[in-house]
Amino acid sequence: MSLLSVLKRKVKTHLFTTPSHSGKFFIHHKFYQFYKNDISETDTHNPLEALNKAESKAAQIYGTKTTKFLTNGSTSGIIAAVLTCVNKGKKVLIWNKSHPCHKNAVELANGDIIEYELPYLEDWGIYGELSKDLLENYLKDNNIKAIIVTSPSYEGITSDIKSLKEVCQKHNTYLIVDEAHGALYPFNDKLPKSAVNIADFTVQSLHKTAGGLNPTALLHTMTNLDISKSLAKINTTSPSYPLLATIEANINYLNSKKGRKNINKLIDKIEKIKNNIKNIEFYNGDITKILIKKSNISGFELSEKLYNLGIEDEKANSKSVLLLTGLGTDDKKLDYLAKKLTKI
Repeated sequence: MSLLSVLKRKVKTHLFTTPSHSGKFFIHHKFYQFYKNDISETDTHNPLEALNKAESKAAQIYGTKTTKFLTNGSTSGIIAAVLTCVNKGKKVLIWNKSHPCHKNAVELANGDIIEYELPYLEDWGIYGELSKDLLENYLKDNNIKAIIVTSPSYEGITSDIKSLKEVCQKHNTYLIVDEAHGALYPFNDKLPKSAVNIADFTVQSLHKTAGGLNPTALLHTMTNLDISKSLAKINTTSPSYPLLATIEANINYLNSKKGRKNINKLIDKIEKIKNNIKNIEFYNGDITKILIKKSNISGFELSEKLYNLGIEDEKANSKSVLLLTGLGTDDKKLDYLAKKLTKI
């Protein structure tokens, strides 16, 4: 039985349980269907069993030892991973410009933070990848228990996770990869190689590129360590089954023929835009992150020009502008972008 089928089952008893809306009291009527499906553990037959089956199926799809569904974003996955493999006083290597959850995770584990720096790509105003040699320099002189690598970065810069894993194995260091912005990677060969079945722990945010709801995410493991105890420490005992069900449906869609076709369609469309527009320079990275710049104007000026043309970017710096795409980016939106870029 899937999570979706659990939600569809009709409850024949009178509910004197949580949630208190009882599936009938809709404070915000636009979300009435969400209320109707917002169940408690006691509302229907063992939804936890359905969740376990859904997560086991997901692990088979991704080729991992375990895949856990997260409803508190990739942040909760990073924290759980660190709590699982780091003890008090152990050193954890994190990027000095990383997401705040990396530092928070180490602090919650009572570990010691060591920060690493990445090369700065001056022409684009962004930071580059973590190389094998750079990682080796940090690990050889320190007794590092774990390292957290952001790959891809916000702008789509990826590191060679396979080579980084080799370095980590040499120094008995756990590799945790923040792949929050790479949820599409396992489902298309034109995208960078995913870390999900290479790194010890990998997190992915389904809501960032894969069309999922905020804040649905995944935590993949390739170790024999028990991640469930750490997740239990930080997660609620009253999970949202509607959100969990959307995760199950999201993964099934990504793995379907239709889902893979739509990912490929998105990539092909962006490739055509990059090939046809000559007055804008495109960065050659993860193609779903459209990083652009134009000679003689700053990234901030380019961002303002785009906004005046009806296009809001994700972020800008002094050199470039980032436009994020995902499964919800249709042809109409991309055609509009292409038309306006040619006018700049």
